Amino acid sequence: MTAVLHAQERKDLPTSELKKNRRNGNIPAVIYGAKVESKPVFISSADLTKTIRSVGRNGIISLDVNGSKQDVILSDYQEDFIKKEIIHVDFLAVDKSSKITVDVRLVLTGEAEGVKDGGVLQQPVHQLSITAVPDQIPQQIEMDVTSLKVGETLTVADIPYQGEFTFNHEEGEVIASILPPKQEEEINAGEQQEGGHPDNEEGRETEPVGKE
Repeated sequence: MTAVLHAQERKDLPTSELKKNRRNGNIPAVIYGAKVESKPVFISSADLTKTIRSVGRNGIISLDVNGSKQDVILSDYQEDFIKKEIIHVDFLAVDKSSKITVDVRLVLTGEAEGVKDGGVLQQPVHQLSITAVPDQIPQQIEMDVTSLKVGETLTVADIPYQGEFTFNHEEGEVIASILPPKQEEEINAGEQQEGGHPDNEEGRETEPVGKE
């Protein structure tokens, strides 16, 4: 699915003009890619939000810069953590037939048997690097942990087929495990492990790869 997002070319402006544009709801952004010249632009914050809701976090966007369109994906962004507002965006120009490498969020689903028995679920990996053509990039990768028991682990090799992409990880890399209750108590007595997702889970690095 592709949506059109309008942008205006951004020339060198004094700081006062940049602030004025931000106050008017415009976000500075950059378009880059292996086969395109880096170009600074402005986009509407409201239009960006609508577009992401339409195509998803990893969807293809047709970026219209003064009438010239370029297929892009949202590769990264900067956020004002106090105001919870996006303040800068990076767009990667893509060719729908060429594969690229991206990081996609890993989501564990279900309630593990080991947790019901008193164990603690550990998730050392929150994002997975994959290679795919742009329109085959999933919004997220899911792994059901319902049957995972205390002392057991799941690896990249255990993830079921979910689309036309390849993992850039060793098959034996652990993505989830159930820690025995006693071991969890020992950890809590020492260095506290933080759970949840990393602060910048939505951000990702992207890079084009050789055309196949």
